Amino acid sequence: MKARIRSLQGVSFEAESGSGHRVIIDGAPEHGGENRGVRPMELLLMGLGGCTAFDVVLILRRGRHVVSRCEVDVDAERADTEPKVFTRIRLQYRVHGTGLTEKAVRRAIDLSAKKYCSATIMLAKTAVIEHAFEIIADE
Repeated sequence: MKARIRSLQGVSFEAESGSGHRVIIDGAPEHGGENRGVRPMELLLMGLGGCTAFDVVLILRRGRHVVSRCEVDVDAERADTEPKVFTRIRLQYRVHGTGLTEKAVRRAIDLSAKKYCSATIMLAKTAVIEHAFEIIADE
C-alpha cells in the first residue's frame, strides 16, 4: 500500500493513494491553513469509519442479510498534551435493511472490531473504542 503527499501551498497538501484517488488535506486557519480540505486527524477518523462500515456491510451480506445502507458517526476525544493521540472514540452505527437482527449486527460489529478492521485495532492501542448501533428497518 502506498500514498504520496505533495504540498500545494502553506500547510495545504494533496494526498494521492496508490489506487489513484486524491484528497486535499489542510491545517486549521490558526495554524496557517486555508480550510481547503480535511485535517489530518479527521482523515484518520474518516478512515476508521469507512473501514468498519465496509466490514459490517460485507459481514452481514455474506451472512445473507439484506443491508441497504450503513452510516457510522465517529466522535473522538484527544489527549490534552503532545502527542495529541485519540484517547476515546465512539462509533455509532445506523444499519438499514430488511429483517436485520440485533444478534447479527452486534456480531458483525464485534468481528470488525476484533478481527478485520485494521484501523480499529491500531487506534485501540491508544484509545478506548466504544460501539453502539441501531437498526433501521426498510419499508
